[in-house]
Amino acid sequence: MNTATIVFAKAPVAGLAKTRLAPALGAAGAAALAQRLLAHATAQAVGAALGPVEICTTPDGTHPAFQDLAAQQGVALTLQGDGDLGERMHRALSRALRHHPKALLMGTDAPALDARTLHHAALALEQHDAVFVPALDGGYALVGLARAQPALFTGMVWSTAQVMADTRTRARQAGLRWAELPPVADIDEPADLVHLPAGWLAPP
Repeated sequence: MNTATIVFAKAPVAGLAKTRLAPALGAAGAAALAQRLLAHATAQAVGAALGPVEICTTPDGTHPAFQDLAAQQGVALTLQGDGDLGERMHRALSRALRHHPKALLMGTDAPALDARTLHHAALALEQHDAVFVPALDGGYALVGLARAQPALFTGMVWSTAQVMADTRTRARQAGLRWAELPPVADIDEPADLVHLPAGWLAPP
């Protein structure tokens, strides 16, 4: 499908990754879950077989989890760089769209975001300017574009329950045609752990 897939990921370091889960899992447990979510998201992106896959990392790409996935899954590692979340997402998507007609950007927090959903998202971009997988918390777990759309990212207030609603407003104002796939659960807070696949919190 000649669609680039970007997995946006924070290094799974204790005290840095999934810190809101630390009250339930401890800092090390939260980081371990972050690493499992990263591996799962990367496997889904590769399994969708849409085109090249990259893990776009922060604060850098040196963590062994990133290095191992690059070696085992054959994915590229790129850096998110500076700026707020919107600036970093826009930069990554714009870079991918310079070389591919479609690009998907996904987080690692939604284990229900599987290869089949990625395939449907890429198909939606055949007829739409953008595609989203909303998150149950009011944000979104995936955004896909057929061309760069800075209006969707510049000056946005992130990490609120209004992100998807504000994005719809911006897309409407920009005259975009967009598709939305069924919403998924993000794993951000202890209450979200019920949405993990069975056995994920058991020792490996």
